[in-house]
Amino acid sequence: MKGWQQYWRQFSLFALLALVLTGCGKDELSALKPSGPVAAMQFDLMKLSSAIMIGVFIVVMTIFTYVLIRYRKRPGQQGIPKQVEGNHALEILWTVIPFLLLIIMAIPTVTTGFALHKEYPKEEAVQVKVTAHQFWWEFEYPDLGVATAQDLVLPVGKKVQFVLSASDVKHAFWIPALGGKIDTNPGQENKMWLQADKAGIYYGKCAELCGASHALMDFKVEVMEQADFDTWVANMKGVQAKEPVTATSPLAAEGQQIFDKSCLGCHAVAGKGGKMGPNLTNFADRERVAGIKAHTPENIAEWLKDPQKIKPGNKMPNLNLDDKQVKALVEYMETLSVSEKK
Repeated sequence: MKGWQQYWRQFSLFALLALVLTGCGKDELSALKPSGPVAAMQFDLMKLSSAIMIGVFIVVMTIFTYVLIRYRKRPGQQGIPKQVEGNHALEILWTVIPFLLLIIMAIPTVTTGFALHKEYPKEEAVQVKVTAHQFWWEFEYPDLGVATAQDLVLPVGKKVQFVLSASDVKHAFWIPALGGKIDTNPGQENKMWLQADKAGIYYGKCAELCGASHALMDFKVEVMEQADFDTWVANMKGVQAKEPVTATSPLAAEGQQIFDKSCLGCHAVAGKGGKMGPNLTNFADRERVAGIKAHTPENIAEWLKDPQKIKPGNKMPNLNLDDKQVKALVEYMETLSVSEKK
């Protein structure tokens, strides 16, 4: 009896720990609150398979418990009970039932798979090219002439056709509230479509182990009304068609000189510069630094001083800037905005 009590206490402890762990996930990265048709279809499949598995578990455990109690060894009972083998009715039953359950799961799975495999032309969907890098995301809108990084902007209620690849290693694109995930591979394009039915802020991340900072490879998704999306596109195109805005304050002007000398070779601003690093045209409009830290001057400065400390393994070198240079660079970068609110 003491042995059973010990096992029961251990089971209760593990059950309590499992219950506590259910509260450790990020609500912003949950697939249990679908906000689009793709996520809703996938959530329906999750509910169906979970219901079937729970039902099977309950039936099996009920029979198991009944047999344990009904045929347990009685006091004074001697010898081995009569052995029963070869019950064809039972064998057919426990073969047919799983087969039927698999068919029940297979039919909606196949139909959903065909629905999600559709490709939509530019007349029916916004076209977005996604390129995954260690450890950031690049988003291009080829039909709109816009490119950005880390912040994916989408119109509400409209299909978005994604073409996805990677520049270095294998990654996986995933926006839990909208649907996914799908691999992004070097030298290969994968395609998927999503749609957001509610305006607001969502978050995505890399869902494939890709290096030291895989867990930090997050991005933001901003879904806005069509009119606001059109304004954003116009602002981005307007800025990218011009020369970078000249800084107004002396400190920002000093920061611009540092940026042009040390940063522009890798980072594009207003259509000028390199593509090795994230596009910074609308850097000041982003709510996160490096995709993971709050957008504050202090966090920007921390990133500029030691990028490897925040995202180990990323490709940005330490520029060995002193405090004055960092302050000037932060001042300039905070002017890189396309938002009318800035």
